Amino acid sequence: MKKMLAALLLTISLPALAALDVSGVKFEDKAKVGAGDTVINGGGVRKRAFFKVYAIGLYLPQKAATAADAINAKGAKRIAIVTLRDLTAEQFVDALIEALKNNHDEAALKALQPKIDQFRTTMLTIGNAPEKSAVTLDWLPESGTRLTFNGAQKGADIPGEDFYRALLRIWLGDKPAQDDLKEQLLGKAS
Repeated sequence: MKKMLAALLLTISLPALAALDVSGVKFEDKAKVGAGDTVINGGGVRKRAFFKVYAIGLYLPQKAATAADAINAKGAKRIAIVTLRDLTAEQFVDALIEALKNNHDEAALKALQPKIDQFRTTMLTIGNAPEKSAVTLDWLPESGTRLTFNGAQKGADIPGEDFYRALLRIWLGDKPAQDDLKEQLLGKAS
C-alpha cells in the first residue's frame, strides 16, 4: 500500500517538474540567472489582434502569486521571450516603451528616461527578430538589467533595479500589455 501511495504521489508531482509548454515553446522549470537560481512563475502568449506575437515566461527566485510580490521579489529574475512571428527590433521596443508609458506617471518616466534610452538603443542593434528568436531580460543584482538576444549579450547592463521593476510592470502593472497574460505569468490558469 505504501508503494502504491508513493507511486501515486510521484505521478501527481511529475507535471510540476516538467517544462512549461507555451504555444510550442518550452520554458524549463528552473533557470540559472547570473549567480542566482530561479523558478518559472508562469508563462503565456502575447497576442495583438488575432496574431500570436511572442511566448513569454517569468522566472523569479521563488513563486509569487501577486504582481506586487513578483515585482518586488529580491534576487535574480528573468523575462524570457521567444518570438512567434517575424518582428523588427523597432516594432518590439516601441511596443515595450508604449507599455512602460501606460504603467508609469510622467515623473517616473522622466526619472527612467536615460535607462529607457539606453535600452531602446541597445534593442535597435538587434535589427530583426525572426520567428523563434530568443530575447531574455535578466535582473542581475550585481550588475543590473541585461539584454540577451539568441544567447548573446547586447549592450552594457543597465544599473538600477527601478528599471527592471518598470519592465516587469509592462506585463504585471495596473495596465498590463494583456490582462490574461498577466494572470498566466502569475501562475493562474487562463
